[in-house]
Amino acid sequence: MHKKQIAATLGVMCFALTLSIVIQFKTVSNSNSTVSQSLKENSLRDEVLKWKEKYDNVYEELTTSTENLEKVRKQATQNDTTSMAKQQDITINNMLLGLTAVTGPGLEITLADNNTGLTQEGTEVLDISSQVVHNDDLLQVVNALNNAGAEAISINGQRVIQTSSITCEGNVIKINGQRISSPFIIKAIGSPGLLSGSLNMIGGYLYFMKEDGVNVETKQTDSITVEAYNGIISYKYIKLKK
Repeated sequence: MHKKQIAATLGVMCFALTLSIVIQFKTVSNSNSTVSQSLKENSLRDEVLKWKEKYDNVYEELTTSTENLEKVRKQATQNDTTSMAKQQDITINNMLLGLTAVTGPGLEITLADNNTGLTQEGTEVLDISSQVVHNDDLLQVVNALNNAGAEAISINGQRVIQTSSITCEGNVIKINGQRISSPFIIKAIGSPGLLSGSLNMIGGYLYFMKEDGVNVETKQTDSITVEAYNGIISYKYIKLKK
């Protein structure tokens, strides 16, 4: 009987020891998993910060280089009539290409989605999408402005140039690859009266947008600033003729 008690006691002790080891192993495993996840997150955060720092440094170097280039260019043209003429040509070409901000008389148009489902007369519309500004609407307005003699156009700060694209990706409109949203503020330099008349006259594109219930506002002004294009202009096919 004494031996049986000893055996039973040893069995209980072995079971308790085994259970303790299993619990400790699971605790260590969970702790290691938590530490590993924390280390991984810290590593990713450090990597992101490193790339951001590299980007900031490169952008700062680019800005400094551009400023230095402009200083050198100005110094080189101070006492050289030919160089001054070339510098003026560069300035004019950059202006025509849309690479510099410009100012002049023109028209400011604000287009905004109408979320009421009602026209200006208060009647209910059947197709609610007709009161939403689409990329096709922006394209039509830009084309109408160009046909009316607009010399520079921007939409929500994005300069519209020859190679600009106005696309729709799902519910997002992009210009020059940059996401924009309602309200859309279109600025155009040109004859204020001519620009406004061509769009607001009966049969003009803004006339029909108003009829559909889109929120449309136009303002003629003697001075408006159109932002510079800040992307990269590249051509695949054209070449200088030798």
